[in-house]
Amino acid sequence: MGVLENKRRARLFYKYLSQVYDRVNPFIWNEEMREEAIGMLDIEEGDRVLDVGCGTGFATEGLLERTENVHGLDQSVHQMEKAWAKLGKHDPVQFARGDAERLPYQTDSFDVIWSSGSIEYWPHPVTALREFRRVVKPGGQVLVVGPNNPKNSLAQKVADAIMLFYDDEEADRMFSEAGYEAIEHRLMGPSHKPNIAIVTAARAPE
Repeated sequence: MGVLENKRRARLFYKYLSQVYDRVNPFIWNEEMREEAIGMLDIEEGDRVLDVGCGTGFATEGLLERTENVHGLDQSVHQMEKAWAKLGKHDPVQFARGDAERLPYQTDSFDVIWSSGSIEYWPHPVTALREFRRVVKPGGQVLVVGPNNPKNSLAQKVADAIMLFYDDEEADRMFSEAGYEAIEHRLMGPSHKPNIAIVTAARAPE
């Protein structure tokens, strides 16, 4: 388990990263990638969407272009303060502080769950994915963006010492173990690093 797959350390890390996150993020996860990923989902106007690990609200802004019913959750209040500055604290997005492994929502609450840049910090990814399946409606979609596993073996060892990196086979295993169907993967990245992110979309059973 990497050093940042620890909730306390991750919160401390984001306390400082939040100061520069919106300046750094476009080099790793930009608007074009965000829109391509959102296009993998069947979001209809009025759908209730949850953004887990919403951070500074970058993905939240894109989701709001598809539906007005967006909820954002993050464990870092420092990250959410940046989102509040952009979007307001209560309207149009309903924000909550919480844990991906223990979502503060009722069963079958959402049509879609989105999470980008968060899974790499989860100590127990399958537990979180099962929790997503609990709160998404039957047949609802879940999309997770995470860091693609480096091909170089030394880079893999360094990456794994920091946080979770994985490939499509590992994503298949995690989503299947969590009980999802229709699992689809797509690699994305900016021009200088075209395969830096792995995007997985899946459906909860009907």
